[in-house]
Amino acid sequence: MCHERIGHPAQIPFLGRNGHGRLVSAGVTEVVILHTWLTDRFGLKVPLVGAPMAGVGAGRLAAAISEAGALGVIGASAAVTGEWIAKEAAVAGGGPYGIGLMAWALPGNPAQFEAVLELRPPMVSVSFGPYARYVEELRQAGITVVTQAGTTDEARAAEQAGVDAVVARGAEAGGHGRDEVGTLPLLQSVLDAVRIPVLAAGGIANARGLAAVLAAGAAGAWVGTAFMGCVETALSAAAGDRLLAAEETGTAYGRVFDIAQRLGWPPEYGGRALRNEFFDRWAGREDELAADDSARARLEEARREGDFDTAYIYAGQGVGMVRERRTAADVVADFAAAERLLTRFTDS
Repeated sequence: MCHERIGHPAQIPFLGRNGHGRLVSAGVTEVVILHTWLTDRFGLKVPLVGAPMAGVGAGRLAAAISEAGALGVIGASAAVTGEWIAKEAAVAGGGPYGIGLMAWALPGNPAQFEAVLELRPPMVSVSFGPYARYVEELRQAGITVVTQAGTTDEARAAEQAGVDAVVARGAEAGGHGRDEVGTLPLLQSVLDAVRIPVLAAGGIANARGLAAVLAAGAAGAWVGTAFMGCVETALSAAAGDRLLAAEETGTAYGRVFDIAQRLGWPPEYGGRALRNEFFDRWAGREDELAADDSARARLEEARREGDFDTAYIYAGQGVGMVRERRTAADVVADFAAAERLLTRFTDS
């Protein structure tokens, strides 16, 4: 069996022996693990990262993803303490894992960065805001540094900042980020623009999506929504039910929930969440919402009571493919079927 390698070596999954192909020896066919920069860097079985999801993915989910052969990442919200990060890392840290930080929040909560430096996890994602100031100190601590980019210019800037890899995060993705370019056009452009490894994020919900971005040249997929139905998440039962019932057209992008909570997210990074009555009421009226304390109080109450006609659930456009509660191991195993898709046109 013969394969041709094209593009940048750091970005294209290795093909052939120990790669996408199947080796035939003494009449026995062996299915071999997909190998990319991502799998080699962290000793993974599947080139897949469980994206950091604040409020959803803590140590338990990260541990389950990592134990299944992908890379689990703890999502740290702006308000969590360094002690919380250390506690969740102790749960996740039996194998390779990562921690996701929001750059805009670190100046007001430096204990998060201090905790990460002390823990020295294998990978840290620091994104959304002035992240470049943190890159060298993290790398000096032996940590692989990744950042998320929503445009090709952001990816170029990330490479110049010295990160080890960049995530091309398309507009389909759940949670916070830019809403300017879809995953596939962004991935193609970023792969052509930078020499560092590129991961793909946004709308990748199963093995077909993983196979597609690997074939394009990504080193792996950065996936959040597909793991939101997992039993290991921190979602409440009511939130989980709402998520599983959502349709593929059931998300909306905007700043409504951030403005209602008076959060300090940079305005270029809105959020994609399940569309609900609160969002529809205030979309387009953000200036009015910013001055409405009663709306803020309603949102806080709804969060406490689990009323998701008002409270938010961040999720991406792949949510329509999340239909049942599963374990993280089951989800990772399904993604691993990308190998069969990538080899179906090769000789056997």
